[in-house]
Amino acid sequence: MKDKLAQSLADTFNRRSFLNKASWGLGSLALGSLLPSQIFSNPAERIETVPHRAPKAKRVVYLFQSGGPSQLEMFDYKPYLEKMHGKDLPESVRKGQRLTSMSAQQSALPLVSSPYTFRQYGKSGAWASELVPYTGKIADDLCFIKSMYTEQINHDPALTFFQTGNQLAGRPSIGSWVSYGLGSANENLPAFIVMVSKDAPRDQPLYARLWGNGFLPSKHQGVQFRSGSDPVLYLNNPNGYSSADRRSMLDALKDLNQVQEELYGDPEVSNHIAQYEMAFRMQTSVPEVTDLSDEPDWVFDLYGEEARNPGTYAANCLMARRLLERDVKFVQLYHQGWDLHGNLPKGLPKQCKATDQASAALVQDLKQRGLLDDTVVIWGGEFGRTNYSQGKLTKDNYGRDHHPRCFTMWMAGGGVKPGITYGETDEFGYNIVKNPVHVHDFQATLLHLLGIDHEKLTYEFQGRRFRLTDVEGKLVKGILA
Repeated sequence: MKDKLAQSLADTFNRRSFLNKASWGLGSLALGSLLPSQIFSNPAERIETVPHRAPKAKRVVYLFQSGGPSQLEMFDYKPYLEKMHGKDLPESVRKGQRLTSMSAQQSALPLVSSPYTFRQYGKSGAWASELVPYTGKIADDLCFIKSMYTEQINHDPALTFFQTGNQLAGRPSIGSWVSYGLGSANENLPAFIVMVSKDAPRDQPLYARLWGNGFLPSKHQGVQFRSGSDPVLYLNNPNGYSSADRRSMLDALKDLNQVQEELYGDPEVSNHIAQYEMAFRMQTSVPEVTDLSDEPDWVFDLYGEEARNPGTYAANCLMARRLLERDVKFVQLYHQGWDLHGNLPKGLPKQCKATDQASAALVQDLKQRGLLDDTVVIWGGEFGRTNYSQGKLTKDNYGRDHHPRCFTMWMAGGGVKPGITYGETDEFGYNIVKNPVHVHDFQATLLHLLGIDHEKLTYEFQGRRFRLTDVEGKLVKGILA
């Protein structure tokens, strides 16, 4: 069949077509003799061998809290705001910094203290509020970074910046970069898997491009797992179609693709072949990994009752552990609903109740299974919230606007120093006063934990070498174990 197809395609070229294409080919050869030979090679073959150093971590789970969680209600305790509650944000603190269009027209920016009780946890003495008691209990396993900052003040560019290293869409996602640099340790599952909570409020949209491969080969894009009978779309065979039928179809399709690859030399064809083969193997591996019937009751007690409900945040955290056990390189969870411009006292407790127990359980579960030492766990959003109220401040209601100048994330495991708080904000919780950490610094440090030098993991596209951290990023040595 392969020979017949090649002959059929060859017959479509007549003498005139041959001479025309040959002239272009001769011109290309002449030009090629004047240029360095390496520019015609596959850029994927020219990257430096990775990992560049001995890695501390083998895998990553990123618990992304989409919408901008309020650090002031959960982790960044500011007792001074209790004294200043209701008073206007001083210009000496704001320093003319940019505001969003949602609060820029307010006649006043009244400061708001958190109504929730804070306490210190563990030997590290880390602060956490009553909204996140489970996270507080594992404080000695965590590294709180309270001095994160970004230049992006709106959701879409800020989220895109965290996930791809650039505020404009089109760049490869962080999981795709890890897949490209390190490959897969499990031939039956993708290296990069994504899950989105089905039970979260849909306040800010999520796009598949956030886990897309950008200009990297398509085999490095994230694969989304969903709840229900079809965790991966179009993976199951149609009714009346057997695995033998699927295997026969893939063999024929592989022959067709290989002919196309030989004729045109398109490297993306081989990626398509690899993806089809992965999908075939996933018909067996996905049902096995998504079947929770072998999990004992104590595991569901650890993650919370919602872990029995597929697609919830708790269930996705449990699924993440199962994927990490099978050496999936990068697992990303998205949980929406943190964009609380108003009615924060009602919305934030719900968000914390849906995520706090399961987030802490994942860290505990990995630790007791001996996986935390070589797995990086990340919790955080695209920016934080303001110390002033957006809109009217009342006795029992307020909201907070976007605040990119300082916010809190936490990390655990995989070479991260446990039981520390890194960075510090001022008494107003508005500006960083110690150890600022930019988004590119965070990305560079995460790659470092995986044994990757962020300046060396590059991909040539349209005549330029790109990397996740673009032309910035420095290692945050203070959080390394």
